[in-house]
Amino acid sequence: MKATVAICTHNRAADLREALLSLLKQRFDSFEAIVVDNGSTDSTAQTVQEIERMVSFPVRYIYEARLGLSVARNRAIRESQGEYVLFLDDDAVASEDWIAGIVDLFERDARIGVVGGKIEPAWEGEAPAWLAPENRTLYTILDYAEDVVEMKRPHIPFGANVAFRRSALDMAALFREDLGRVGSNLLSSEEGELIDRIRTRYSVYYTPYASVLHKIPRSRISRKWLLRRIYWQGVSSAVSSERKMRVFARSIVKLPIIVLLSLPVLYDRRRVFRNVSRIAYNNGQISGVLGTYE
Repeated sequence: MKATVAICTHNRAADLREALLSLLKQRFDSFEAIVVDNGSTDSTAQTVQEIERMVSFPVRYIYEARLGLSVARNRAIRESQGEYVLFLDDDAVASEDWIAGIVDLFERDARIGVVGGKIEPAWEGEAPAWLAPENRTLYTILDYAEDVVEMKRPHIPFGANVAFRRSALDMAALFREDLGRVGSNLLSSEEGELIDRIRTRYSVYYTPYASVLHKIPRSRISRKWLLRRIYWQGVSSAVSSERKMRVFARSIVKLPIIVLLSLPVLYDRRRVFRNVSRIAYNNGQISGVLGTYE
């Protein structure tokens, strides 16, 4: 089997149904779908059973009681049977050429270990006019290039649309389970950490020809949510760092400087938000080093 499509989910049965239905339209035959139900209490299991009766490709339902996105992803990889493991978020919808586009790129060169695709936003309502270009990636939006291209460090694909050559993965050390979302926290960086390890032996590529639509609910379209996301990005950066004391020292030094630099621009809302974002990220790094985040 060429590909395993892995969808990790937690209490999003309606979104999961749409994600699975998008696989019905794929212009590719040799694949299976694995749904890892990460402790859901809704109708996730029944939804998978319903889809299973509708489709011709194999669909496997796996229940993983231990909460954590990295835990669920690792379970999906270990259960996979395809040469390539393609991750699709449970709130994303794959384009018709998604699987074919990713597999085609892998098969061009055996040295490619990771492939990421374009991620387009599906806003619930209108896109926020206040969203600065540098913050778009925090909403899992990725439009890296107009053609197939290698992604050089520090650039990485995003988890809503990322695939791995199974033989490139170290099955004993997959996603770090102290990183990645657990429950309502926004801890991340597990993808970047794993991809950095794979980069020592393989290349990482991006293709715009294997795109997905990623839903962004109205509840996230606010400056308050974005600041929370930025804070957790700071936490993630500190937790994943091997030089935590250096991160802590820099964060402590930066904090009063950022506050002082903010005072002269209080009249400019955009610049104020940019500086408040820096403070949120800095506070996240301090919390990440001290282990005081929740």
